[in-house]
Amino acid sequence: MEQTLVLIKPDAVQRGFTGEIISRLERRGIRIVACKFVLVDKALAEKHYSAHVGKPFYLGLVKYICSSPLMAMVWEGENCVAAIRQTMGATNPVESLPGTIRHDLALITSRNLTHASDSPESAEKEIALWFHPAEIFSWQRDGELWITGKN
Repeated sequence: MEQTLVLIKPDAVQRGFTGEIISRLERRGIRIVACKFVLVDKALAEKHYSAHVGKPFYLGLVKYICSSPLMAMVWEGENCVAAIRQTMGATNPVESLPGTIRHDLALITSRNLTHASDSPESAEKEIALWFHPAEIFSWQRDGELWITGKN
C-alpha cells in the first residue's frame, strides 16, 4: 500500500485550517496512519529542504518552516501520492484548480499551506526523515471495499 508524507505548514496551522485539510483528505478515501504536532528545528528543516540548497528562496523556506508549529502526517492508500497532490492543487495557488485546497484557501506560493511528497520514492525518504517506524500504524477501514473495491 502506498504511503506519503503530508505537512500542514505553519500558515495553515495559524489560520486554523488543520481540521479542514485533514477532513478533505479523509473524504477522498485516504487513511491517516501517523500524525504529530511539531515545532521544527533548523536541522530538520535543512534536511527536508536539502534539494533547494543554493536557490534564492532556500533560507526563507527554512526560516518559515521553523517559525511556528506544523502538523506532520503519513497517509496511506491506493495512489495516495497522486491523489493527495491533486487534492492540494498546484504549488502556486493561483494556478490551482477550483476545489483544491490551495485554490480555495491560499493566494501565494510562499504561503501555500501544505507539503505533499511528489513521488513514492520521495515519500519513502521524507517519511523516514519525519517519523520512526514505530510511530506509523497501518490499519484497514471496515468499509474499505466501498472506496477501493474492484468490480
